[in-house]
Amino acid sequence: MAGKYFDQWVIGETLSHDIRRTVTETDNLLFSTMTHNPQPLHIDTEAAKASEFGQILVNGTFTFALMVGLSVGDTTLGTLVANLGYDKLVMPKPVFIGDTLRCESEVTELRSSKSRPDAGIVTFTHRLLNQRDEIVCQCLRMALIQKASL
Repeated sequence: MAGKYFDQWVIGETLSHDIRRTVTETDNLLFSTMTHNPQPLHIDTEAAKASEFGQILVNGTFTFALMVGLSVGDTTLGTLVANLGYDKLVMPKPVFIGDTLRCESEVTELRSSKSRPDAGIVTFTHRLLNQRDEIVCQCLRMALIQKASL
């Protein structure tokens, strides 16, 4: 299913996105270096072993970006005008190399745009879960989405 138009969404609608992703060491290392994040917990195995986690901790901004990316195909692909913002981002559990993550999205608010009659704002609650069904990341995403009709 490609992204839906604003008029096609219903508050309370929940999607379990089909694509899952196992996080690799390469994912974490490349993302950390591309974003100039030198945090030893992400890139230094020995420092990470000495931490309370005992192993490399996956970069949280990668985790967040993966959550949003996994949702795009079912939510906003082809209908998005712009992402307006993200709110209430939480990461209640750590992500480690080898974790397999999946995403769920729920429509929590709908409102027509005051400045753009051809679009509306959909608020999604995105949840990223690991292979143990623990929430590892969650946020609200406000997306300006095209209307199918005026």
